Amino acid sequence: AIVGKTGCGKSTIVQLLNRLYDNSSGEILIDNCPIQNINLNDLRSQTGCVPQDVFLFSDTIQNNISFGSEKENFDLIFEAAKNADLIANINKFPKKFRTKIGERGVTLSGGQKQRISIARAIIKNPKILIFDDCLSAVDTKTEKSILKSLKKIMKNKTSIIISHRISSVILAKKIIVLEDGEIVES
Repeated sequence: AIVGKTGCGKSTIVQLLNRLYDNSSGEILIDNCPIQNINLNDLRSQTGCVPQDVFLFSDTIQNNISFGSEKENFDLIFEAAKNADLIANINKFPKKFRTKIGERGVTLSGGQKQRISIARAIIKNPKILIFDDCLSAVDTKTEKSILKSLKKIMKNKTSIIISHRISSVILAKKIIVLEDGEIVES
């Protein structure tokens, strides 16, 4: 887990891990291999990332969850939605999974948007999971439910949870505290 105040560099680490840009100093290693030596498509196909700023398409809930995944299997989409604690919300919509959510998910709450993004990341069954402050818009009851599901999903995966909330990082084996772009505690 990575914790720290706003602006300390947590989201910059996510951008570096996703190779949105490369580090100018130091090294990022995955399995002792410099990240720049890993094929970008291979890296991204094995990474499930839930960004801080969720991007949703003006499409159905189902298509937003399955976006970027080769898995169009509805059972897998349903399971991902269930693990993101979305089923009760989806069932309230008249067309359920076929509900169109509008541009950037305008018809959804912030927490619903985040949970669709979580479902999108986990449906790929990636080897690396990155959660960038993805539980900030959900209440504590929903957070506990999602973390319970994530505990099973994160098994045998490299998982990085970035958060302002200490309650969101309870699953972590190691917690890194950032301050002004530097690790101050581990």
